[in-house]
Amino acid sequence: MSIEVKNLLKVYGGQPAVQNISFTVKQGEIVGFLGPNGAGKSTTMKILTGYLVPTSGEAFICGMNVAEKSDETKKRIGYLPESNPLYYDMYVKEYLGFIADVHKVPQKGVAINRVIEMVGLAPEAKKKIGQLSKGYKQRVGLAAALVHDPEVLILDEPTTGLDPNQIGEIREVIRRQGQNKTVLFSSHILQEVEAVCNRVVIINKGVLVADDTVTNLQAGNRDKHHVTVQFSTAVTKAVFEEMTDVTGIECFSDSHYQVYTTNPEQTRRQLMEAALRHQLNIVSMQSGSQSLESVFKELTGN
Repeated sequence: MSIEVKNLLKVYGGQPAVQNISFTVKQGEIVGFLGPNGAGKSTTMKILTGYLVPTSGEAFICGMNVAEKSDETKKRIGYLPESNPLYYDMYVKEYLGFIADVHKVPQKGVAINRVIEMVGLAPEAKKKIGQLSKGYKQRVGLAAALVHDPEVLILDEPTTGLDPNQIGEIREVIRRQGQNKTVLFSSHILQEVEAVCNRVVIINKGVLVADDTVTNLQAGNRDKHHVTVQFSTAVTKAVFEEMTDVTGIECFSDSHYQVYTTNPEQTRRQLMEAALRHQLNIVSMQSGSQSLESVFKELTGN
């Protein structure tokens, strides 16, 4: 495993920030690390990168114990912290050159140009970092995390401050990096997580509450499946009375309903049959399941 967390515990002044959590991330996997503010995400990431020492438990990067081989594991990690500390008086290329020197990157100029192009920094590459917008500063931090071509990427809120177009561009960078690297990133933009991640790990108040694929989490509560149907004319709820597997009906208008069901395929068939019996025309019909946002709210109690 490229990332492995075993029974990780971190206590601050008697208050546990992370409580005995365990999870793994394999090479070529992009995992979203989710949780409310104060859940322990940043603390876990800082332990993985060697910036914090756990109270107990172990963290491994590429099979090496972070506490025992901190220097070796840091060479293999590209880390973008939530605060994104930068030297504002340095020029973009100057700063990336400094980071490349820290990592002893061969062919430094080639590596710098590669990451500048990769994260879309070219239009601002000749400016001082302090002159950049918040979104471009975030890109500098991401470029710094990538300049030494690490095996593992740990990104804490990588799209903070970006506009929707920039988010799409950075999302594509993360997706491409995930083809041959291990990526663990946190985000409060759940649509972004759905679009990019193979899997999500959710923690709440320092406790692991979910570790699964997005599809499996969305399918986990079958009562949340629904079929939305719109008829060409007004109908009453009597149309749905003979249907099985229905757990609830929501009326948007006298011709537009959402049917909650434990068996959406069966419900779709029964809607078609009901329409034939009552000589009704169905204008549209769509199946859906609960969103990642609703899963998140249920698991974190918010």
